Amino acid sequence: MNSPTPDALLGPAEVRELAGALGVRPTKQRGQNFVIDANTVRRIVRTAGVREDDVVVEVGPGLGSLTLALLEAADRVVAVEIDDVLAGALPATVTARMPARADRFALVHCDAMQVTELPGPAPTALVANLPYNVAVPVLLHMLDTFPTIERTLVMVQAEVADRLAAAPGSKVYGVPSVKANWYADVKRAGSIGRNVFWPAPNVDSGLVSLTRRAEPVATTAAKREVFAVVDAAFAQRRKTLRAALAGWAGSPVAAEAALVAAGVSPQARGESLTVEEFARIAENRVAGNTVENKESVQP
Repeated sequence: MNSPTPDALLGPAEVRELAGALGVRPTKQRGQNFVIDANTVRRIVRTAGVREDDVVVEVGPGLGSLTLALLEAADRVVAVEIDDVLAGALPATVTARMPARADRFALVHCDAMQVTELPGPAPTALVANLPYNVAVPVLLHMLDTFPTIERTLVMVQAEVADRLAAAPGSKVYGVPSVKANWYADVKRAGSIGRNVFWPAPNVDSGLVSLTRRAEPVATTAAKREVFAVVDAAFAQRRKTLRAALAGWAGSPVAAEAALVAAGVSPQARGESLTVEEFARIAENRVAGNTVENKESVQP
């Protein structure tokens, strides 16, 4: 393990000093809440199981609190930042506070939803304090775009953490739960208090751990086709699948046929199905009774 450098990490005073020098005020529009507690970022790195040989990608590094802690533990860190001012300042912060590791750091100044490639070796882990307002789409995009990411730990709003890690049958099981499970085994990995952030958010935060599936979901259906079923099922989650999937299949009768062929009760609801069952439904869509999905399905 790389030797910790106690003075390198950012505390409350350093975060405010950096922000003041840059004229930065955290914005709700981008869901910015900066971590000001060194113990918290080290805890995140430990919980993520970051190894000396890991290439870690971080989304939304902000002022660099978590970035510096990741650089202590990983072989290389690539940070993706959309904010012009923050992106411009972060390399200098890394160089000033952790000069011996600065050559192990790279910055991508871009919207994470637009990232399709990263500099250097392929990433093996994703560790991030994700902006609350885009957490789920960013997470799914990164998992889809970079299949070499084996382990993920993200900090998100507690409610979102519960949804991502929910199991079939749970009241909060829904689209994020199923789509995350397409890529990985998902579990809650802890809670984070509000007082470690500046400004303190008015919601609690949670950690979610995702371990890439050793084998993809066994199906002949494409991810796009499976996700279309998921979206349709939860768009009208109070309805039975026979009714909820009628538009997707072309008619209630066609929906029932696909469900029966997949071994799923037409009277079931989406919240009771596993990702494998959604995949079986997608496989059994009857070509002659389909309607084109005119909207792009998010990954």
